[in-house]
Amino acid sequence: MATVTLHSRQVGELIDEAARLLHHLPNPRFEAEALLAHLLEKNRAYFRTWPETVLEQPQIDAFAQLVEQRRAGKPLAYITGEQPFWSFELKVTGATLIPRPETELLVEKALALIPPTARWQIADLGTGSGAIALALASERPQCQLHASDISPDALDIARLNAGRIKLGNIRFSQGNWCEALAGQAYQIIVSNPPYVDADDPHLLEDGLPFEPRLALTPGSDGLAAIDQIIDQARHHLVAPGW
Repeated sequence: MATVTLHSRQVGELIDEAARLLHHLPNPRFEAEALLAHLLEKNRAYFRTWPETVLEQPQIDAFAQLVEQRRAGKPLAYITGEQPFWSFELKVTGATLIPRPETELLVEKALALIPPTARWQIADLGTGSGAIALALASERPQCQLHASDISPDALDIARLNAGRIKLGNIRFSQGNWCEALAGQAYQIIVSNPPYVDADDPHLLEDGLPFEPRLALTPGSDGLAAIDQIIDQARHHLVAPGW
């Protein structure tokens, strides 16, 4: 793919030009505005208020590079380094799966089971960026969250996010699924594990090649991680447990 060249200088025209280059995406103008907002450290409303603002050539070239990355399929969250989830803006990198809006349903289902004043022990397996654990920790501040992941790089990001949100009722440990729980017991164990077969062609689409493969597929059997969690979790649940 040829390197992107942008010919406009005013931010309004630059966004129009970038949106045309990103026309294959569902919301190309949003994508263009989000990229420029990230580059200039402005919010998107700024561009509607000051569309005639003229950028210097180095800024235009840097914007073109971001547009090129997005055009090549790199997810927006990996370009900006942030992804909204629940009530936060989470730091994400190529070491973590990008939290999806659909994963908020898991948080909602868990919260429906946890009384607001509960002092439960809750584990989040394969925490990635920490999204699920951080959401539960923020909504149930008297509960203690234990978030684990097999990836030390992912845990670094999860710890960073916990620090940014200033949550003190969460701890982290490294390990594969319930192996990280070291004989402890919990009222609820939550997880959003990988569940796609390794040869599923969908892994080649929608930016998934940029995401950590370990977080997307457990191997040839897409249900392997789920089966493992089901088998192990019963040894770490306080009855009745969820």
